[in-house]
Amino acid sequence: MIKDSIIKLESFNYSPYQILQKKRDGIALSKAEIEWFVSSYTSGDIPDYQMAALLMAIYLRGMNVEETKFLTDAMLYSGKVLDFADQKVIDKHSTGGVGDKTSFILGPIAAACGVKVPMIAGRGLGHTGGTVDKIECIENFNTSLSLEELKHNLEKINIVLIGQTKDIAPADKKIYALRDVTATVESIPLITASIMSKKLAEGTSGIVMDIKTGSGAFMKNLKEAKALAKSIRNTALRFNKNIITMLTDMNQPLGNAVGNSLEIIECIETLKGKGPKDLTDLSLSLAGGMIYLAGLAKNLDAGIKMAKESIKNKNALEKFRELIIAQGGSGDYIDDYTKFPVAKNVMEIKAQKSGYINQIDGIGIGLSLVDLGGGRKKSTDKIDYSVGIIVHKKIGDKVIKGHPIASLYYHSHQQVMAQEICYKYQQEYVVIKSKIPQHISPLIIETKIDWSK
Repeated sequence: MIKDSIIKLESFNYSPYQILQKKRDGIALSKAEIEWFVSSYTSGDIPDYQMAALLMAIYLRGMNVEETKFLTDAMLYSGKVLDFADQKVIDKHSTGGVGDKTSFILGPIAAACGVKVPMIAGRGLGHTGGTVDKIECIENFNTSLSLEELKHNLEKINIVLIGQTKDIAPADKKIYALRDVTATVESIPLITASIMSKKLAEGTSGIVMDIKTGSGAFMKNLKEAKALAKSIRNTALRFNKNIITMLTDMNQPLGNAVGNSLEIIECIETLKGKGPKDLTDLSLSLAGGMIYLAGLAKNLDAGIKMAKESIKNKNALEKFRELIIAQGGSGDYIDDYTKFPVAKNVMEIKAQKSGYINQIDGIGIGLSLVDLGGGRKKSTDKIDYSVGIIVHKKIGDKVIKGHPIASLYYHSHQQVMAQEICYKYQQEYVVIKSKIPQHISPLIIETKIDWSK
């Protein structure tokens, strides 16, 4: 069922200037003021520069619980809300990080195990890549399906992956793009409203949330990550949605590949049982959570066991092939990686000394990808799917002077930029010390399960 939930507002005599002034001065906004501003921006009556000003004011001044609730609802009800009334309709969302590509692994795993997965995903934000951008490296993969096509594919193959449409949370679609280029991403109220307006609009019965924390995440420390988790849990429970929140480490890129085509290739390798351990383990845990919330496993561990079996028997891999074909792409990408656009020039980044890697600057790596064209500096930029970085050595790994620690994929006209990135990687992005780091964060720091009933 699709509910037309677009907010109908009375003709309030509000002034964008006065609302901006209130939030600038740290005064809480009312439900009506937030609804009016969001509705007016979505309709085009308020320009980008005024919404950008409000986003910056929210970023700097914050929002209280009630304001966050009003903003989430205004964005959710700016469009239509799906209602599947099916316990098996479950989705996952990540707050994003460098090399975070789990959706392409856990989605097919969960779908192969009987979960219905309606992924409505976003594009890149800041230093992090976007799910929609990454999958579009597969030629003709259509991420702009209608809601009817979404429902059809979900019923037929259990999984669908689309970008935001004009029907689903259109306010968030506009605001999301603006946050990306105005340095207003790292805000708990804005992240909560953005994530939950999309996820609630999908009509799922449950959500698995991967909340990243660390140097490469938007939430830099555990305190911030826990606050975001609480905000998201409260929102989910307010709408009677079951939710699992996992706080996961993002002090270094997830997996080895950073860059659109390279990441999808790594996902396929993972579905073939040959992926990096960290990426594999996290994907299995998140997929296991989805299987559990769908009522298909008696507990989280049992869900993870089912997820592992779907990789072993190749069902998850074939489900990914089905997804590609169902949305217009060729299933040959699963078997022939030469079909992916990958830059021809490869520069080996070598260790400047021997020792152990103690730190990796994920944001620096992510921004280097943006510089190469693999992300956006402004909302109208086109993505170059072919560029990227393969990280060969992770935190705690032993390295030898002169041996490769990463590989940079770039175009011939980017030679100077590639050399600059190589230098930064050696001098700034990695810290090599003589001793192994005393503390390495666990991949999954905390897991909480909340049932709405």
